[in-house]
Amino acid sequence: MNTPMLPGTPSRLGAHFDGEGTNFALFSANAQKVELCFFSSDGQSETSRLLLPERSGPVWHGYLPGIRPGTLYGYRVHGPYDPDRGHRFNPNKLLLDPYTREMRGKYRSYGDLLGFINSDPKGDLSFNTRDSAPFVPKSLVTAPETHAPSSERPVPRSDEVLIYEAHAKGLTMEHPAIPESLRGTYEGLASDPMLEHLQKLGITTIELLPVHAFVDDGFLVEKGLKNYWGYNSIGFFVPEPRYFGPAGRAGFRAMVQRFHTAGIEVILDVVYNHTAEGDHLGPTLSFRGIDNASYYRLVQGQQRYYVNDTGTGNTLNVSHPYVMRLILDSLRYWVEVMGVDGFRFDLATTLGREDHGFDPNGGFFDALRQDPILATVRLIAEPWDIGPGGYQLGQFPPEFGEWNDRFRDTTRRYWRGDDHSAQELAACVLGSAGYFDRGGRPAGSSVNLVTAHDGFTLADVTRYAHRHNLDNGEDGRDGHNANYSDNFGIEGDSDNPVVQANRSRRQRNLLATLFLSQGTPMLLAGDEIGNSQNGNNNAYCQDNTIGWVNWQHRDESLVEFVSGLSRLRKAHSSLRQSRFLHGAVRESDGMPDVEWLDFNGRSLDWRDPGLSTFGLILRGSGECAPERQVQDTLLLLFNRDADDLPAILPVPPGGYAWRLELDTSAEMSFPARRIDSGNMNIQGQSVVVLALSADEVS
Repeated sequence: MNTPMLPGTPSRLGAHFDGEGTNFALFSANAQKVELCFFSSDGQSETSRLLLPERSGPVWHGYLPGIRPGTLYGYRVHGPYDPDRGHRFNPNKLLLDPYTREMRGKYRSYGDLLGFINSDPKGDLSFNTRDSAPFVPKSLVTAPETHAPSSERPVPRSDEVLIYEAHAKGLTMEHPAIPESLRGTYEGLASDPMLEHLQKLGITTIELLPVHAFVDDGFLVEKGLKNYWGYNSIGFFVPEPRYFGPAGRAGFRAMVQRFHTAGIEVILDVVYNHTAEGDHLGPTLSFRGIDNASYYRLVQGQQRYYVNDTGTGNTLNVSHPYVMRLILDSLRYWVEVMGVDGFRFDLATTLGREDHGFDPNGGFFDALRQDPILATVRLIAEPWDIGPGGYQLGQFPPEFGEWNDRFRDTTRRYWRGDDHSAQELAACVLGSAGYFDRGGRPAGSSVNLVTAHDGFTLADVTRYAHRHNLDNGEDGRDGHNANYSDNFGIEGDSDNPVVQANRSRRQRNLLATLFLSQGTPMLLAGDEIGNSQNGNNNAYCQDNTIGWVNWQHRDESLVEFVSGLSRLRKAHSSLRQSRFLHGAVRESDGMPDVEWLDFNGRSLDWRDPGLSTFGLILRGSGECAPERQVQDTLLLLFNRDADDLPAILPVPPGGYAWRLELDTSAEMSFPARRIDSGNMNIQGQSVVVLALSADEVS
């Protein structure tokens, strides 16, 4: 290439085409020089190398006229290879631009991606001179992006949000009504059959497992497996190509627009706590070779090694200004250009770590909340990592919702029959106020779940007492031990009708508890149709029928049940209040906003470790309009005993009667009939919901 490279500008990192040429800018505080490498259209031949001619502070940059969208490129960054000082520069390794919008090619030949010689006795202190360019994807110059129209974004009421966690591929791979060419693709996710299904369930928000470009771990490739979940990011601006359909990269944005037209938000599970480069024995793909000492948190005094608060081998140094800038730029890109509506932050505790530990007012959270774009989107934290003080449930800023694993474990333990679990469930049903009721946080801060991608599916919670993960190739040692599940006497599938009936009822009870609790409910994709993973509670590497949702054997009655729960929750504002309930007396009528009763109408004995039944009267808090305060009153009755039990119903106020809205003891769980007696038989292992209605209604 004979065209001289001009100085360009450091203002925008990445490669940006202006109509006549492209500006390239790369952050590296510790590099000695940076080479920009261009490749043939098939990515196989390196056609030229040019030094970035200018450095402005830690940003290397240059402008090259005539470089147009579609050009393939990568970087070779020169500097010291001194792992003991935290530096791992190796210009023999072609590096992905952290800001690239698209990649071409795949990672291959794992040994050639390493910056050191794997067989050398010195390990990562050795130096690998083999060129990795033939074995890595190339960055791509793309055309200038237009912003997605913000006017098309659905904005569901905060108290009506219902989240559906799904895998971009696995949700549709086995759906018979979706054309084969669209199965497993972004377009397939927003196809008519899926949109109709989600709308029937009342879903307002679909939460996608990671779709940032990611890498299959070397140890999985050796076993013939793949990283299915995608928590191994390398391209924070790149939609994962393996989910491309006929429209390629444009299919992602088209998917978001179709969801928006259907009234459904799209939020992404994002992984900014670590990268795919792993620990000190991992490959050199991008960040490690660009500026290892800046991008990663290194062990103090032993900079050869990485802080591993994430359990994945490395931890991004989010407190570094240019790393934070990368993350914020990435988030804005997905909102402004790709049109998404929010984010669930994987291992979010890591993002709040400063030198003194986790800080809810740390730099990243401050930057996120003051950003004029990002401050307006939905934010959800996974409130833990494995580092010191890593469990931070309830400690995130008020703008965040948080995954509440205490809700998951407590709900499972209660229905399994564990001691002391009823007391814990009572707190969960009211939104886990002990964790979240501080600093003016709304009751929806608790994102309630009984299942998620990580763990048993709902069907497997009722089929397996133990994990069955041998297919993962780790001798069954991986995955959670504490599943709080129940197989009803038979491990796995059973054709015993009694066992089947008990399992179905347990699923209905778990789901009912989820939808009847204060907070924001989240449903795992496939739970509503009875999807099983054959007892695998860690299907992160099962890109096959184990990990995919099985639509062929869908349980239609369960779909109808979930749809009914969604309608019930939407119909009664007392189930989704924005304020926490503590039994405060309402000024309008002198009645408490919440009241606990046993089945005899008396106060509960909270000291009983075996407490297994309880009633809960929910009334609209002071925020509820006076004319709705009576109509929004509900009586919830929980009976986990095996036996049927009589319950004395509270006397309704004058002019009103109790109306049965839900009874999980039967598949037809929404009878909607008036209760004329002051007593009611509550069947064993069931949840009953009664609502006040005008006396003349029958």
